[in-house]
Amino acid sequence: MQNQGNCYKNVWILSGTSDGPVIANMLLELNYSVFASVLTYKAGQAYIDNPKLHIITGKLNNKDEIINFIKKNQIRFVVDATHPFAVIISENLNNACKEINTPFFLFERNSLIKNTNNFSYIDDLKDINNVDLENKNILLAIGSRFLSDTANYYMKCKANVFTRVLPTYESITKAFGSCIKNSNIAILKPSKNNKRILEKKLCDFWEIDYVLCRESGSYSQKNWERIISGSNMKLFLVKRPKIKNDYSYSFNQYKDLINHIIKSNY
Repeated sequence: MQNQGNCYKNVWILSGTSDGPVIANMLLELNYSVFASVLTYKAGQAYIDNPKLHIITGKLNNKDEIINFIKKNQIRFVVDATHPFAVIISENLNNACKEINTPFFLFERNSLIKNTNNFSYIDDLKDINNVDLENKNILLAIGSRFLSDTANYYMKCKANVFTRVLPTYESITKAFGSCIKNSNIAILKPSKNNKRILEKKLCDFWEIDYVLCRESGSYSQKNWERIISGSNMKLFLVKRPKIKNDYSYSFNQYKDLINHIIKSNY
């Protein structure tokens, strides 16, 4: 914990994406004290070692826990850089900061989609209903939380279901515990090399017809867009949920967020 004289520079970042470490590094370079909340130990390893950086691992269950943390650690600013589909934590952060009048900033990744004939937005994971699914190969790239339920739904639609999951204990456990055949499960990180996208080879090997993913603005989404472009496959992208956020300022550029924090100090 920082001494009371420096508490005006305490910033709390909550992040479930690669944006968190970037924002933290920029603030640390400006001599801010940063508290970074992550869900897993592995996620915390993405942050650099710094005496002014405090990693907090674990889930925040409700608004009261958020308020207590802000007060205990004399937090001056809160930055929500959580996953775009982490609706509950974002709404809790908004309500907590509003209640105790703590400045709250939302960082949202851009999601720039080029509309093509083989791309469609849908509202829900189970909204692929305008195409023939029977005996078609569908790849679910939706994370592990709703994988089993979604896979079961499309199997009932008589589709052949495949999935790509991240190499984490939770993802692997949920994938192999689902109704998807073991031979239809691939475990790999999203490719960051534009010239060698492993997901493309996976789609070719499995002869995929449709890909289902979420509008996260991540490397994964961008990879699927590149793979689908110019192919015979079709991409279905689940729209980001609309979060009730009536208290925060929103940013999609790092420098704009940092500049606003600096200005708000005075």
